[in-house]
Amino acid sequence: MNAYISIDDVVFGYGKEDVLFHVNLSISKGEFVSVIGPSGCGKSTMLRLLAGLIFPHEGSITVNHKTISGPGLDRAVVFQDYSLFPWMTCLQNVVLALEQACLGESKAERENIAETYLELVGLSGQGKKLPGELSGGMRQRTAIARALAQNAPILLMDEPFGALDEITRAKQQDALLDLWQGTSGETGKTILFVTHDVEEALILGDRVIVMGAQPGRIVFEETVSLDRPRSHSSSLHHPNFAGLRNSLLDKLNVLVGELIEHEIVVEDGSRI
Repeated sequence: MNAYISIDDVVFGYGKEDVLFHVNLSISKGEFVSVIGPSGCGKSTMLRLLAGLIFPHEGSITVNHKTISGPGLDRAVVFQDYSLFPWMTCLQNVVLALEQACLGESKAERENIAETYLELVGLSGQGKKLPGELSGGMRQRTAIARALAQNAPILLMDEPFGALDEITRAKQQDALLDLWQGTSGETGKTILFVTHDVEEALILGDRVIVMGAQPGRIVFEETVSLDRPRSHSSSLHHPNFAGLRNSLLDKLNVLVGELIEHEIVVEDGSRI
């Protein structure tokens, strides 16, 4: 595989505890990679490393063969906690992100771009509202619109649909797939998508990376044998879907069982 994003033997921790331990991952340009695993396995930490917000203690991370030295316009991030400025309207929050990404555009042009992406995430007509006037799901969709509007070649998404109801979640999955696949089914952006939802990981991803915890590491990966272009509905009705889902759930249950067993080991090595 010709690596566009490369994580090479990365170790990262807080204090004496390793959060990620010798992690290796290669992602091709235009690939959609889902990441799942139990809580505390370092999924969000890996995403923050790719965003250039923190740096590995050992190993290296490169994008297009260049070592990541900090945040960049080539990577847009959707965080779990929205990260919206509460004193700015939804539209202003999206426009702010465009001030560096669209230097050649006028203020009116940036506002038009922002409105287009708010409409894409189902927030048409909500641009004048402050984040505090919106539900958690609507704030999350505003954060998604902000990231998409930057038109960065890489999207780093940390459980972006976690706060959404089931119907809205399905619609946003389809919107993201449409954006990524393009009108002709061609991939454009490279996406790393963190989720706790096995079905969502399969619906969206070309591959599903499964991480284990204590310390965080990549345990295995699964190639998603579902046809492209893809949608929420077509994935769920694909003859391979149930088998893929059940296989991943079984493997995750084993990982969670191992994690629980690890936590009940007392200091002298005996078990409760």
